[in-house]
Amino acid sequence: MSASIELQNVCADFGSFRAVDNVSLSIGAGEFFSFLGPSGCGKTTILRMVSGFISPTSGTIAIGGKDMRDQRPNQRPTALIFQNLALFPLMPVWENIAFGLEARGVDKATRRKRAEELLALVDLPGAADKAVSSLSGGQKQRVAIARALAVEPSVMLLDEPLSALDLKLRQHMRAELRAIQKRTNVTFIYITHDQGEALAMSDRIAVMSHGKLQQVAPPREIYNHPANGFVASFVGESNILLGKTVASGDGVGEFSTAVGTFRARLGSEVSADSKLYVRPENLRLEAISKDHNSIPVEVTDIAFEGNFISVRTVDATGHILVSEIRNDGADAVPEKGARLFANFDLDKAFILVDEAKTSAVAS
Repeated sequence: MSASIELQNVCADFGSFRAVDNVSLSIGAGEFFSFLGPSGCGKTTILRMVSGFISPTSGTIAIGGKDMRDQRPNQRPTALIFQNLALFPLMPVWENIAFGLEARGVDKATRRKRAEELLALVDLPGAADKAVSSLSGGQKQRVAIARALAVEPSVMLLDEPLSALDLKLRQHMRAELRAIQKRTNVTFIYITHDQGEALAMSDRIAVMSHGKLQQVAPPREIYNHPANGFVASFVGESNILLGKTVASGDGVGEFSTAVGTFRARLGSEVSADSKLYVRPENLRLEAISKDHNSIPVEVTDIAFEGNFISVRTVDATGHILVSEIRNDGADAVPEKGARLFANFDLDKAFILVDEAKTSAVAS
């Protein structure tokens, strides 16, 4: 059975330092939910408060509608997978998986049977009697997941479990984790600083900075409609233009810069220090200038990135702008030194403040 999680006005202070700042959030039962942000943003502190290893300074945490105040970690319907996995090297795989059941007094035959069922669930049949040291990194990840599932948690808590794996294995394990979550329907709360992991696996993502929620939304919403400059910069890449908003109306603003005035979508807040954000894939290099959103540039460098080609340009002020061209032959790749126009559509550009001053509300 999965369970929902409710955080209401949760704060966590360590001396004078506020690690988590007034976070309110609802996570649905059976949801794959990720906290995404740089080191020190408060995401792991939230995980440890949900698991019971840290108590909130203020606010409440409920799991399955039950207030977790004064509930120790072993009294909560949660299982935590650490970054280092913490498998027991002297135990065979099945005993690692069944360790929590043994602590609960379950007999050996039942423990063995349950361990083999879980090994089948995580696609490791026949591995019960193997030594942990004989397993690959990805197989160890699956054993750690099976061990966590053995105690039938309602909520699975994962603290950057893929960070020690190489790129190809991380990409494979993303799909595996998502498939396991769908098969079990257990609520997953996933902590990561890797935007690719969060975007690929999550139903919703909470982007955090300095202890505050910056945006809570599905992956496509986070990427295509960032709430502020921090989200636009941390999740994916963005070209940033400095200037000021000189007119606004109906969700559209005019933004004046040293190289022209451009039209773009307004973020939820606009201030004197707002900036204009355009993603590289939305910046088209063309021979002809377009109305409103067009910047004369010169190509300075071209980098082959595999599935796309990154083209580096500079405008008249020397400001660097990067454009991405898909490596499918549909668009010509410009020559170094070419003078072109960097064009972008109103709907693909955003005027945003740097960062939320108070925690965002989930959408």
